[in-house]
Amino acid sequence: MGAESMPIRLPKLVERDHRATELLHILTSNTRPLWSGGQIEVPLVKLDHGLAEALRSAHNAGRVVRGLESANKKLASEERGLILADQRANVVRGARVSRLLLLADDGAERFYRHVETLLRRHEPRVLAVRLALDAAALGELLFGPNRPVRLLMIEHKEAVCSVLLAMASRPIDKHDLV
Repeated sequence: MGAESMPIRLPKLVERDHRATELLHILTSNTRPLWSGGQIEVPLVKLDHGLAEALRSAHNAGRVVRGLESANKKLASEERGLILADQRANVVRGARVSRLLLLADDGAERFYRHVETLLRRHEPRVLAVRLALDAAALGELLFGPNRPVRLLMIEHKEAVCSVLLAMASRPIDKHDLV
């Protein structure tokens, strides 16, 4: 069975932006399975200046959750709250991306299997993007030298939208991977 790409429903703020079509193309044109036996494909994006600035801004605003375990706990807590809110309102919430997982490109297969489990549990509100850089570089970007990070979760609507739109500035080219 081959890997599948999850359909993406972007946040409304992103859909209204003139870069939305370009972003959807970037998120769907260069994907690969999370791990060798994975069933979910995720986009691969190169970290450029604009994306780095959007990540720093999200971090400075307190909108970044660091690490798989912390993201898992935060998403589970939010899920309980969403279920209660939907029950009280007697309405089913629309299924849009509201959280963004950014993954370093040098994790072990076991790590990516756990990420896939997390994505399945929280789809479609969580979108994962693999960055074309290692954990050391990702960690250094926000936390300083010798502070590797394999996963960052961007939370809050404005931060998620800013990071997503920053990705629309330039897609990764297959030649960048050589």
